[in-house]
Amino acid sequence: MSLKEFLGFGLNEPQTRFYSNKLTYNDLINAESELGRTLFGPIPAGHQREFFESKKNVWIWHESYFDNHGRPHGTTIRYEVRPNGVFKSPDGADYIKIEGSELNNFRQAAAAYLNLIKTKLYS
Repeated sequence: MSLKEFLGFGLNEPQTRFYSNKLTYNDLINAESELGRTLFGPIPAGHQREFFESKKNVWIWHESYFDNHGRPHGTTIRYEVRPNGVFKSPDGADYIKIEGSELNNFRQAAAAYLNLIKTKLYS
């Protein structure tokens, strides 16, 4: 079962209020990410943030910025929703099963994301 099914969200085919029906996969991911990045509060100046479902049961959270010395910093966490739990891979490291408050936070963020894109992008 996908996370969308688990959370009870049924998304229609990509027909949006704001865009034409001739969108590429990347167009849709970018549009979804624009909405998803707003879920975690204001983005500090000079920071980039992304949060989106890249493909079925695979989610990406990314944040990057340049410090006061111009050095780049960033992290990317890949989440996979599997039948036996949700696993994360920070910056390409081995997958670790998430539990407790981290799992609850992920579920809440995913549910908020799905609700946001369903109401703002797909209808």
